[in-house]
Amino acid sequence: MAKADRLERLDQRRADMEAEYTAALIAALRTAAAGKWGLFDHNGDRWTRAAVAPVIENLIEIAEGIDRARDQLGMDPFALHLEFLASRGPVGSEAVGEPKQAKGWLDRLTASDPQT
Repeated sequence: MAKADRLERLDQRRADMEAEYTAALIAALRTAAAGKWGLFDHNGDRWTRAAVAPVIENLIEIAEGIDRARDQLGMDPFALHLEFLASRGPVGSEAVGEPKQAKGWLDRLTASDPQT
C-alpha cells in the first residue's frame, strides 16, 4: 500500500509540474506573441538569446523534473517540452516570425485548455 501511495503522490507531483510548465510556457508565448523575439531563437542573436535565457532555463529545469517523475512512473518523456525544443533554432526565410509562431502555439495550447 505504501508503494501505491508513493506512486500516487509522485503522479500528482508530475501533473502539478506539467501544469507549472504549461503556465510558464504560455506566459513566455504571450510575451513573444506581443513582439518580443528570442523564445524560438530564430535569429541566433547572442544578445537576444541572453535576454531570454532565464525563461528557457526555467522551462528546462521544470521539464527535467517532469521527465524524472515520468521515468519513475514508466511514462514517455514530456512531449510538450520536446516539441517546444524542436521548434527552436534557425529557420528558412519562408518561415513565419516568432510572434506569429508564438500566437499559433498559444491558440493551440489555449484551445486544449480554455482556463489558460
